[in-house]
Amino acid sequence: MANTLRISGLASGMDIDKIVSDLMKAERMPLDKLKQKKQLLEWQRDDYREMNKLLSELDTSIFDGIYRQATFTKQTVISSNEAAVSVRNISSTSQLTSTIKVTQLAENAYMYGAVAVGNANFDPSQTLLSQDSNITKNNGYTLSSGTKEIRIKAIKSDGTMPTEWTTIQFDPSVDSLNSLINKINSSQAGVVAFYDSRTGRVSLTAKNTGDASEGAEIVIDGTADRFLIDVLKLPQDSDIAAATQDPSNNTIMLGRKGKNAQFTINGLPTERPTNVFQINGYEYTLKQTTASEVTVTASTDVDAIFNSIKSFVDKYNDTIAKINAELKEERYRDYPPLTDEQKEAMTEKQIELWEEKAKSGMLRGDSILSSALSKMRMNVYTKVEGANIPSGFSQLAQIGITTSSNYLDGGKLIIDETKLREKIKENPDAVYQLFNQDGATDAEKGIARRLRDTIKETIGKIEQKAGKTVWTNQQFAIGRDLIQINDQIDRFQDRLKQIEDRYYRQFTAMEEAIQRANQQSMYLMNAFGGGMQG
Repeated sequence: MANTLRISGLASGMDIDKIVSDLMKAERMPLDKLKQKKQLLEWQRDDYREMNKLLSELDTSIFDGIYRQATFTKQTVISSNEAAVSVRNISSTSQLTSTIKVTQLAENAYMYGAVAVGNANFDPSQTLLSQDSNITKNNGYTLSSGTKEIRIKAIKSDGTMPTEWTTIQFDPSVDSLNSLINKINSSQAGVVAFYDSRTGRVSLTAKNTGDASEGAEIVIDGTADRFLIDVLKLPQDSDIAAATQDPSNNTIMLGRKGKNAQFTINGLPTERPTNVFQINGYEYTLKQTTASEVTVTASTDVDAIFNSIKSFVDKYNDTIAKINAELKEERYRDYPPLTDEQKEAMTEKQIELWEEKAKSGMLRGDSILSSALSKMRMNVYTKVEGANIPSGFSQLAQIGITTSSNYLDGGKLIIDETKLREKIKENPDAVYQLFNQDGATDAEKGIARRLRDTIKETIGKIEQKAGKTVWTNQQFAIGRDLIQINDQIDRFQDRLKQIEDRYYRQFTAMEEAIQRANQQSMYLMNAFGGGMQG
């Protein structure tokens, strides 16, 4: 649209801009209404998202606390000799009293070269082929360029030997002894290798402890490339067994076999391939042998479990209090969102006080939140049914958690601390089941599971209504309303521009007419005045 030529009231003496501005104020009133409606929707959207944030925080609190079985298996474990045997609870909810005597710790097997790899000039950082003249080789072993393979296997963490070999490739013209050792250490062979520059020997140590039933814990494949045996002088599995059987003779010590941990627990002699193992949900760590029995006792950590439940109750109460406050918040309809012109005429403090009332009550009586609160109360109050409950607890009241008798509290939970501690000590697993029992129906689910289901459902409904920050407006209901209002605002602004241009055209035409009339009047006055003078 071409710009309209505007002539301010030079001819008429009128303030045309002021007159048009006043006329446009009336024309803009519907636009102000649209902008106010848009602002209200944005405030409502933001309040919904705050409620979702609140619910999400409650869900996280449940998941990290009462939803975890580990929360209810916390125990205070005491060893009479912590330096020799330590124990921690992994998954047991039962009490523990046991005695343990350690007669042997588990040890790693290791082996090392019988003699130095090479002479004094040997350099482990240079390629093996370049060091050929400095290396002492057995059985006429020849170093040559090209890919070679060595194969190793070592005891696994369960005390058994793997059925498959781990193959490591190297090229003497490319690899040094150092790089070959790095390849061994980064492989799945289950050993740690190192080169000792002082003795010039190479050592292999099993990563896992224990005595493998096959008779050897580290095995080198002598049928593959014999570099480990004929160059590094590492023993084959039969050699290390023979060398350690009779260390008093002149046999060169080539290493040692692995050992299992041997101990007697509650009178039962047994063994394990490692010094760290689990029995009945408790993890034992053996640190040294003992001359006498070590006593281990474990009892429920009532304080830790109590604090987790109290943390949930506090978060639950805080959440429902804030939702209730949002539902009851007063709606001040006499305080609509301020227009830009209204803000210009007010101080920042006046704007703040006005908008505090204008924003109030955006979710007053909201059906989604009201329904969520009702379901959450039912989740908490309704009896838990199912297979695990007859021998345990079916309602929160049984463990000392009841609802406030004041209806204004909106379902706030109250803890009887003495009773709750007693029930935790009495049967922590039953308390866990009350919160977390799984089931096909809502009635069979524990309270924590019910609440998480309700929270998930509510968050989904609110997202359909108010979306998430990463969503586009097209993806949720309020967003689609905002799209429509923005379209209406754009169309109305175009219309206002046309109306404003029309007003200016009309006043410009008036000004031009007055100017012509003034010119004609002046002409006549000059004409008549000139004639009379003549």
